[in-house]
Amino acid sequence: MARSYHTNQVLSSPEPLIGSTYLTPTYRVDLRPTHTKDVFFDASPVSDWRTLSWKKIGRPYRVERWSKEKKQWEREHGQELPPQTSWEMFNRSFQQLFDADALASRKEALRSLGYELSHGDLHEAWEAVEEMVQATVWNKIHRIEDAVWDPRGKRALFEGLDVKKPEVLFLGAADGYEAMQLLAMYPGGHAVLVDYDDYCRTHRFGQFPAAYPFLGVNEATGAPAVWYREEMNIDFEVVDIRDLNYGREFDIVVSIGLIEHFPDEYKPLAFDMHRRFLKPGGYAIMTTPRLQLQSRLFYTLFADIMNFAYRELMDVTHLGLYAYENGFEILRHGRIKAHNGIITRAR
Repeated sequence: MARSYHTNQVLSSPEPLIGSTYLTPTYRVDLRPTHTKDVFFDASPVSDWRTLSWKKIGRPYRVERWSKEKKQWEREHGQELPPQTSWEMFNRSFQQLFDADALASRKEALRSLGYELSHGDLHEAWEAVEEMVQATVWNKIHRIEDAVWDPRGKRALFEGLDVKKPEVLFLGAADGYEAMQLLAMYPGGHAVLVDYDDYCRTHRFGQFPAAYPFLGVNEATGAPAVWYREEMNIDFEVVDIRDLNYGREFDIVVSIGLIEHFPDEYKPLAFDMHRRFLKPGGYAIMTTPRLQLQSRLFYTLFADIMNFAYRELMDVTHLGLYAYENGFEILRHGRIKAHNGIITRAR
C-alpha cells in the first residue's frame, strides 16, 4: 500500500547557509557546490561497449565473509538464509550505525575496554576493541568524509537530466535518500519508493532526519535552494519489486546498491526491473559499491553488521558491461566516493 509523505510543514530551525558544511552528532550537512574534482569523475571513456569483454576486465569480487547472525540462523534452521529475511536483518543492523552517535559509541567502548581489562575478561575486552574501531571508522566514513550518502557526488552524478517534474521510481529504496536528492534537484516531481521490508517504510525512511537539508533548485527561479523531506511528494510501497503493477510511466528509475546482490543468473531480471517501468526515453540510474581496497576492508571490518546476503564489488566497467549486455545504452559512467554510477537509457 502506498503511503504519502508530502506535507506543507515548515521547519522551525534556521535555514542552513548554501555553500556551507558542518557536522551534527550523526551526520554531515554539505551544501557546497558540486563542481570540484573530488565529487565525481568520469571513468576512462569506453567509446564502444561492444569491444569490452569479461575476459578483458575479469569478474566482480564476491564478498563472502558472512555475518555471525546469518551463520547462526543457518545452523539453527538447517537451511540457507532466505533473501527477504537476510534483507530484514541487514536493514535493522545497518540502520543502527546511522542512528548512533559515533563519538559517544567510541567513548563507551573505550570505557568498556578499561573495565573488562581490569576484570581480566579478554573476550569481552576484544569485543570492546572491535566496537571502538568500528565506531572510529564509521565516524570517518559517514560523518567526516560523507562517503555513504555522498550528497555532492550524487548531485554531480544526477545533474544534467532532461526532465521536469519527474516521476521517479526507486527500487530497493531503504531510506530513500537518492530519491529525495533527485526531487530537490528537479522540483515539482513525485517519487515512489519500493522496498519489501516494512522496516524501511517505518524506520529507515520514516525516521530519516527531518532537519536534513537537500541542496536543489527553486522551482520558480532556478536559483539554488534547500529542500526537506516534508516538502516532497513521496509515496512508499512495501512490495517485492517483481510484483509491481506499474506500466511505462516513470521518467527515472533508480537503484543504489541493488544490482550487486543478484548473481549472474538473476541479473537479467534485475535489469529488466529498471527497464519495464520507464517511459520511452526515460533514465535508468544505477550504482554499485566500488571494487577498491577501502571497500574490501569495510566489508571485512563490518562483516557482522553488513554481510547477510550475496554481494559483489564491481569496477564501473563491470556495471556498465552488465547494463550494456542487458539492453541499455550507457550515457555516462564514472565513480563517486564509494560507488560506481551509470546513467542509462533502454536501447
